[in-house]
Amino acid sequence: MVLLKLLAVGEKPNTYSSLSDALGMSSSEVHASIGRAKSARLLNVENDRFLVIRAALKEFLLHGAKYAFPATLGSPARGIPTAYAAPPLVTLVSQPNELPPVWPDAEGNKRGVTFHPLYPTVPFAARKDRVLYEFLALFDALRGGAARERQLAARILSERVA
Repeated sequence: MVLLKLLAVGEKPNTYSSLSDALGMSSSEVHASIGRAKSARLLNVENDRFLVIRAALKEFLLHGAKYAFPATLGSPARGIPTAYAAPPLVTLVSQPNELPPVWPDAEGNKRGVTFHPLYPTVPFAARKDRVLYEFLALFDALRGGAARERQLAARILSERVA
């Protein structure tokens, strides 16, 4: 989630504290995430700037994320649409006879099947940042969508991460 946030904000400078506030995570959790990303060679830190290694992150998102973060579905709940039910896929995929996947959230406006988020604060962070919301929804389509949804998500993410 931290790397997707860094992609969403682009080249703007960030601090552990600003990322913590934006994502609803503690600074220590953000720090640990940055450390794991550096170890995995998905991120460089230079002069207090976080630099996402886009080619590596793209490869991980497209080929490894569904194995590292498998989708877990639950019972129907109210929440925030994700995967094919959220932008940008919502206009490209129609599943009229199914409850849409949602991140459970008391402030959500849609009833659907619980799609457990990557991190518990995903709904909070997605409400604050539309670009991050789209990245997270595309990520969910990759890790839990049907073949066509995964293909569309992969194409869109490839364009956005490149």
